[in-house]
Amino acid sequence: MKKIILLFVACMILSSCAELQSIASQLPQSGALSQADIGNGLRQALDKGVNQQVTKLSTRDGFFKNEAVKILLPQELQDVDSGLRKIGLGSVADEGLKLLNRAAEEATKEALPIFVDAVKDITFADAKNILLGNQRAATSYLESKTQQSLYDKLSPVIDKNLSEVGATKLWSDAITRYNSIPLLNDVNPDLRDYVTQKALEGVFTMIAQEEIQIRESVNARTTDLLRRVFALQD
Repeated sequence: MKKIILLFVACMILSSCAELQSIASQLPQSGALSQADIGNGLRQALDKGVNQQVTKLSTRDGFFKNEAVKILLPQELQDVDSGLRKIGLGSVADEGLKLLNRAAEEATKEALPIFVDAVKDITFADAKNILLGNQRAATSYLESKTQQSLYDKLSPVIDKNLSEVGATKLWSDAITRYNSIPLLNDVNPDLRDYVTQKALEGVFTMIAQEEIQIRESVNARTTDLLRRVFALQD
């Protein structure tokens, strides 16, 4: 165990990979973790979080029945919701909320290929920083690598789905009715952008939950490599 720790400390303090390889070659290889092992272990952890959690979100009710990520009405529409219910249109508000979540569920299916590419590109330096980082370090890595690509990919899908399922028209009609109520401020929220941002927040929230489980629970480390790599941060 001391030799494993020594190898990992060397990873932290040596600026040259050649120096690291020189030291690694002098250590017994039985049970030792190489740079490739550490990188692959982190890739497994990221793959596990993405595959399990993103797949769940992309199924029916993946957002709508998950209180951790359920998309609620934007702040600008909170008054709309209240106003609709006051005039007997609560069912319109309820259906509109469901349609926002349905659009996010459908669009999230587009996220997996982007995550796969980001995980493939992880370097040893990335892996080292993730392993010794905070409980959300792997998720933060994915955010930095995929946030803009995901937004660009999900946004048109969400826009299309909001239109197809009637959410855009429903909320347009609802807002028109709300704006007709005297003495209230008019609202004009961008539902496409709002739902896209909330969908991304939900995706990373669930990946972070999976990462924290792997860091904190040996039982969540479902492969030998995951157990060996994350033992270094225990």
